[in-house]
Amino acid sequence: MNATNGDYLHLYKRYVDVVTVIKKNGQMLPLYLAWDDENGRKLYRIDKVHQIKKAVSEVGGCGVRYDVRIAGHERRLFYEKDRWFIESHQP
Repeated sequence: MNATNGDYLHLYKRYVDVVTVIKKNGQMLPLYLAWDDENGRKLYRIDKVHQIKKAVSEVGGCGVRYDVRIAGHERRLFYEKDRWFIESHQP
């Protein structure tokens, strides 16, 4: 996604539950993301973590950004203070 084609114009900060593993070296890795909507809760496996870095979100907030692939889609998942959020097109 990039701001030049308008992808960020309608993004929201959506807090989500994330199943993580904390490795013995202290690194935290997300494994699954839980998505709640009108149909209930669905658990999505995080296929790949591409990059981990400190960053500011386009929707506000900052923390550790995990660039991930979930079900074939590239997403930005943030760990901010003590909870997770994802940049979402749905509030």
